[in-house]
Parts: sequence; C-alpha cells; structure tokens
Amino acid sequence: MPKLSDRSQTMPASPIRKLAPYATAAKQKGIKVYHLNIGQPDLPTPQEGLDALKHITRQVLEYSPSQGYQSYREKLVGYYAKYNINLTPDQIFVTTGGSEAVQFAFMACLNPGDEVIIPEPAYANYMGFACETGAVVRTITTHIEDGFALPAVEQFEKLINERTRAILICNPNNPTGTLYTREELLQLRDLVKRYDLFLFADEVYREYAYADTPYMSAMQLEGIEQNVVMIDSVSKRYSECGIRVGALITRNQDILDAVMKFGQARLSPPLIGQVVAEASIDAPQAYHKAVYDEYIARRNCLVEGLNKIPGVFSPMPMGAFYTVVRLPVKDSDDFCRWCLEEFNYEGETVMMAPATGFYATPGAGKDQVRMAYVLKIEDLKRALIVLEKALEAYNAR
Repeated sequence: MPKLSDRSQTMPASPIRKLAPYATAAKQKGIKVYHLNIGQPDLPTPQEGLDALKHITRQVLEYSPSQGYQSYREKLVGYYAKYNINLTPDQIFVTTGGSEAVQFAFMACLNPGDEVIIPEPAYANYMGFACETGAVVRTITTHIEDGFALPAVEQFEKLINERTRAILICNPNNPTGTLYTREELLQLRDLVKRYDLFLFADEVYREYAYADTPYMSAMQLEGIEQNVVMIDSVSKRYSECGIRVGALITRNQDILDAVMKFGQARLSPPLIGQVVAEASIDAPQAYHKAVYDEYIARRNCLVEGLNKIPGVFSPMPMGAFYTVVRLPVKDSDDFCRWCLEEFNYEGETVMMAPATGFYATPGAGKDQVRMAYVLKIEDLKRALIVLEKALEAYNAR
C-alpha cells in the first residue's frame, strides 16, 4: 500500500471537533449534550441575508470573479469605514471563509521553513494551516492569571531570528476572549517595523469588543501599512458560518498580486454566499445591538457561574464569545471525553474543547478547556449545574 505524505501525519486534529463521535454516541443513547465546544452561534442570521437567499433570480449560478464580486467589495468598503478602516475595493480579496484567507496569507508571504510567531493559546487551525504550507509556528505563551494579555515585546524579540517572517494575532481573541489594548498593538507595530515583519491580524470578532475604549484594528497602525494583512469573515458577524465567505485585506499590492494567483487556482469564492453576505451588510443597527447585548448577558451568566464552582477559574473575556477556563482536573482531554462517554446528570452532559489543542507547547493547558457562550441563557445555567456535578463525580472516582 502506498505511504501517505508526511504532511498528512503531522497535521493536527481539531480540538474542537475531535470529540464529536463521543457526542454523537451520547445523543444516540438519549443524552442531551450542551455544546460549549464550538463557536457556532445560535442567534439568527439577518433577515436581509435570508431574504436575498430566498429571492435569487439568477438563471445560472456562475463562477464569480476570483477576488469576489465588485458590488460586494464596494459595500465592504463602507462597512469597514464605520471602524475607521479606509480601503478601496481592490484591497479586499474575497475568500472561502476566513480559513482560506489565512491559508492565502501564509502561502503568499511564507516559504517552507519560515517562522511565524503566534501567542498561545491560539485558534488551533493556525497550526494546521502552517503545516499545510510548510511554515513553522513559534509560540509565545500567555497566561490565564493575567487574562492572557500579550507578553512584553522583549519576550517576542527573544523568538526572532533570521527565519522569522511574521507575527499573527487574533483580536478579539479566539480562544481566550482577550481584547488587546491600544498600547499592546502599538508595541507590536514598533516590533514589526523594526524587523520588517508581516503582521497577520485575524479580526473576525471585531463586532464583539466589550471594552469602553474604541476598538483598534491593525489596519489603523501607522507606519506598517505595507506589512499588515487582515483576516476577516462573516461567519460570526452575521451568524453565517455555513455560507463560507471571508476576506483577505491588505494595502500591499505585491501580496494582492500573489493572492490573486492562488485565488485563480481555486477559481472563485462561493457565489450564493456572497449574495447573502452582501445583503447582510444592510442589517440595521438594531440587529447588531441585540446580538451584542445578548452576548454580554451570556458572558456574564457563564463566567460568573463558572467562578462560583469550587476550583474553577475563568477571567472575564473582553471580546469574542469564548473563554478559557481552568478546571480542578489534571487532564482536561480525559475529563472532556469522560463527560461524553461515561457521565450524565439527569440525562444531560456538557461538551467542551480541551485547551491542550490550542497550545503548541507540550503539556500546556492540561487543566484548561475552552468554552463558547453561544447557547441561550437558560441552557448556560443548566450547563453550569451539569458541569459542577460532572466535576464532583469525576474527582470522586
């Protein structure tokens, strides 16, 4: 039998989805599973997007341009202007989800063996994209005790060598919910400028920044306009994960020219997804406010409830809809599997993502899980009860 590629053997499994078979088996036994493991919003997609989907009048569902429809990119210019991000349509390249935007950024900017520095815990698929492109991830560890704040610039500098080509940040952060401050971003700006690095900025959660100060994008950092590549997506902004529409955004024309070649090779981003996404830009402010307020209420419910459980600690996330939680267990992978395979309380259990999958450092995050507060409040309250019962039973074995 022919041997598979080395890449296929080193590609990491998703910490978010790898326990899915256990959840399926639990449901087949009649157990209700509270899904705290995945960032799949349950809030409605804007009616404007749903109406556009229902009333498509095209007679042919054709290829779109490789960079996405001009009309959609023009409307995106107006959307970004609301965040003081000033662009032209040609600086926006529409992708098949934010995932493809990260892949294109890596392929356009990094050679095999080049290094990218990423604060950990980090969105696990970054490691997979690096594996696919041959890039090497160097992680800099952040800590739950200080809310996963960015380490000092000096800690970043210790990792920089002749192979370092980029820094990647996710702001607001998945999985921690951390929102980086203006001061942190300015320090990164100076570092990127000093060493002439790329700054990849995943900003798909910008709608969900809960600090009183205005949200700051990497695209607003002066002096590194040619270094910044922003990653975006409509998945979480409009609860449209399934339409697979994202964007790679940069003012660097050389990057755009390179990305065009990769985009042409995959032909085009989803036509129907772009139709829905373009219409969704017209969602009224009332839609965004209702979603924003709901996530704040869910965050407060979950985090306050978690910190009342003996031995459990969660910092208060200031963005996105995730938190990384420290539990009184030695092996969160085993605990999360056990919750699905061996435990239920009154016919219910909880599904979480072990945090080990969000760290590249061996052994890190063994007592942590990531939780997403994408369930309605009554379900979050019930999930907290089930989690506390699970911890009691697990540690009493």
